[in-house]
Amino acid sequence: MSTREELTAELQERMVRFIAEVILFNHAVSAKLGLGASDSQFMTLLQSHGPLTPRQLSEYTNLTSGTVTGVIDRLESFGLITREPDPHDRRKVLVTPSFEAIQDKLAPLYEEQGRRLQAVLAARSDHDLRVIADFLADAIANAEPAS
Repeated sequence: MSTREELTAELQERMVRFIAEVILFNHAVSAKLGLGASDSQFMTLLQSHGPLTPRQLSEYTNLTSGTVTGVIDRLESFGLITREPDPHDRRKVLVTPSFEAIQDKLAPLYEEQGRRLQAVLAARSDHDLRVIADFLADAIANAEPAS
């Protein structure tokens, strides 16, 4: 049986590998669509947080405003996002994911991965799923973006 330190190290190593695999998969999906790596990260942010201003996207990604504008232009040309006036401040623009386009263009590319994840989760007990969900929630809450 592993010691707690060994088990913790193993979990950290597996998390790093899992994150790397997810990033590589997202890059491959983006490449199939003719999009760049930053493009897929923007889509993930917009799907997770909902509409964001270009400034918020810049803050989340540590990219310059010029780079953010380029990514937004590219995603808009693919129909994956729209720019809409902020209903609370007409001086601002919100970048909003187009869920219809996401369903049409992105979802099919993630279907197989979704099925594989469902198979992994189906093999776990309800208790195990709660532990995994709690762990991931804590990991997300304690994540700090690189500066």
